[in-house]
Amino acid sequence: MTGFINIDKAAGKSSASSVAAVKRTFKVPCGHMGTLDPLATGVLPVGLGKTTRLFPYLLDKTKTYRARFLFGVSTDTLDITGRTEERTKVIPTESEIIANLGKFTGKIDQIPPNFSAKCVDGKRGYQLARRGVAFSLPPKTVEITAFSLVGQISENEYEFEITCKGGTYIRSLARDLGAATGSLAVMSALTRTESGKFTIESAVTAEELSAAKDPEKYIIPADFAVDYEKLTLDGIKAKKILDGVYEDYGFKDGVYRVYNGEEFWGIGEAKEGRLKIKAYVR
Repeated sequence: MTGFINIDKAAGKSSASSVAAVKRTFKVPCGHMGTLDPLATGVLPVGLGKTTRLFPYLLDKTKTYRARFLFGVSTDTLDITGRTEERTKVIPTESEIIANLGKFTGKIDQIPPNFSAKCVDGKRGYQLARRGVAFSLPPKTVEITAFSLVGQISENEYEFEITCKGGTYIRSLARDLGAATGSLAVMSALTRTESGKFTIESAVTAEELSAAKDPEKYIIPADFAVDYEKLTLDGIKAKKILDGVYEDYGFKDGVYRVYNGEEFWGIGEAKEGRLKIKAYVR
């Protein structure tokens, strides 16, 4: 069994628990693409079986979030679940926030949260942070394609829409926007509304999936998420490639969605006319 389940993750649940719900339903190995913090909700694509082999080819996809930032406070986790570290009475106005959003679009350097899965000397950052170990993570380059203010929620809380590439930490964005406006800020809520081609409108909750009499109706074809040029093999070429015979068929160099007739085989890479399947999901 292959394909994706587009899970709408609930607040307070781990990404792993959503994967477990899919695994229980379909009785096949599963994996998720793009972890969401327990606080966060929204789109969490889960790959069934060999579909997880496509994940390396989907890492550069664009994601869109609705996020709320609470100004006037900082925490060790950079969100409202953490331990309060500082407070300030300085709360930026809408105009002050808008004036600073441009600093955080395009390719920027961002320091990940210590409470993250980033590794430090072989240990996860969150493992060290929970033990009170002092350490710092180096900045990494991320890309934010759009960052807009949606509106003011309360005296010190604002809602934003953010479109970015993979690897961006919205919690770090809250911290940095707070500093840029002369204040402090943490992430107070987060919903991922899009992840590549997967959208919140087509997502299903783990509870809905588990209760469905025909859960197969929620399976999205494995090739749905892949945008590479389509390459269809005839029977002879397909059999030779399947048998490991890589002849020069004159294929143009590049990465392809590979099909044998109507059947999606996976992702292939052509070099000097020869095609090799790099992520085989058949």
